[in-house]
Amino acid sequence: MDATPELKLYNTLTREKSVFSPIDPNNVRMYVCGPTVYDFAHIGNARPVIVFDVLFRLLRHVYGEDHVTYARNITDVDDKINARALRDHPGLPLNDAIRAVTEKTETQFHADVADLGCLEPDFEPRATDNIVEMTEIIEKLIGNGHAYVASGEVLFDTKSMADYGQLSKRPLDEQQAGARIAVDAHKKNPGDFVLWKLSSHNEPGWDSPWGRGRPGWHIECSAMSKRYLGDVFDIHGGGLDLIFPHHENEIAQSRCAHGTEVMANVWMHNGFLQVEGRKMSKSEGNFVTIHELLHTETFGGRKWPGEVLRLAMLMTHYREPIDFSIKRLEEAERLLAKWPAAEAGDAAPDETVLNALSDDLNTVAAVQALHALAQAAHADPTARAVFAATADLLGLLPKKMEIDEAVASAVDALVAMRLEMLKAKNFTEADKIRNELTAKGIQLKDGKDAVTGERVTTWEVKR
Repeated sequence: MDATPELKLYNTLTREKSVFSPIDPNNVRMYVCGPTVYDFAHIGNARPVIVFDVLFRLLRHVYGEDHVTYARNITDVDDKINARALRDHPGLPLNDAIRAVTEKTETQFHADVADLGCLEPDFEPRATDNIVEMTEIIEKLIGNGHAYVASGEVLFDTKSMADYGQLSKRPLDEQQAGARIAVDAHKKNPGDFVLWKLSSHNEPGWDSPWGRGRPGWHIECSAMSKRYLGDVFDIHGGGLDLIFPHHENEIAQSRCAHGTEVMANVWMHNGFLQVEGRKMSKSEGNFVTIHELLHTETFGGRKWPGEVLRLAMLMTHYREPIDFSIKRLEEAERLLAKWPAAEAGDAAPDETVLNALSDDLNTVAAVQALHALAQAAHADPTARAVFAATADLLGLLPKKMEIDEAVASAVDALVAMRLEMLKAKNFTEADKIRNELTAKGIQLKDGKDAVTGERVTTWEVKR
């Protein structure tokens, strides 16, 4: 184990920050709720992916790469996905039809998060591959009196669990069903939620002991975390919006099925995300996907590199709300432009940054310390090695642009285009070209031709 300071994490379950003590230091286990692959992932989806990627990296640093297991699920059981699968691929088996519907969005999600500098999880289970595991848990819950069958549904009986509601701290009489599939008057208690819902003849479904149907939302993660991490594991993460009902109901199902005191020892939740000071929604016109940010000019009239998006996220503490804005992205980009190119070697990460990360993932302090290290690294090879190791730990190691003849020609063409824009006094487009090149590690230097007095621009690779 590394000599990193004690890792302290804020636990939503206890509402306290405490020293993290893994169940088994040789196999530290973390589960994070992943995307529903009905549509392309938006920038709000990127926040937990980035936050828990940093935690994954830190755990690997502390306990060793081979001693951490990270599972992040793919939700592909969803009524919208099911309906589209049945409509577009009626001749295929249900799982194959769902795979055909979700393949494009899942592939895009993987490409997007890779561009954000995120490591792949050790396991990425799909809900459709775990239907049997879900039905096994439901059978246990019915068998031990925590679930019941009513009007074609299997429901969890919330009053059968004496301490239901510990995570959200909501009184039982204020609970709502909170399932994707609506429940009616046949439930025993207002807070009872769906475990299994029967499908009609024209609805997709899977075989089960209660008839052909589909699972409720919450049972999916209980089944997948159990399969890959066990009855009880170390850390469960996700967005603040998942505390109730999703995570609350995961806990209820898992504990009552397995007879355990907890499902996960530590529950971590990242804060909400707004875009330019407003809640992100399609009706507000500020709904933006990761793909659009990376590859189109939808946001701020330009494309944004993945490392800029990642740094902008880490400049706010994960538990705080974040205002995702053009101003914040520009700030992150200016910071990155001042960092040297470096390659990770054998140096140990900076102690100040490790101290910050070990204090409930204080990435704000970590980024500030990393920036100070970057300034020293420009002149000191030893400091550069430490900077590289530290930036790599955060997933922020600047990569030097590979320059071959084709790339050099492309840069020359952009520089020439910018000069034409400046001559035409089209400063907005000229600045856009400069910004795009800066983001790729190309620094421009304007000057005057000694003979003609005309503006000339040279360039060099800075990182």
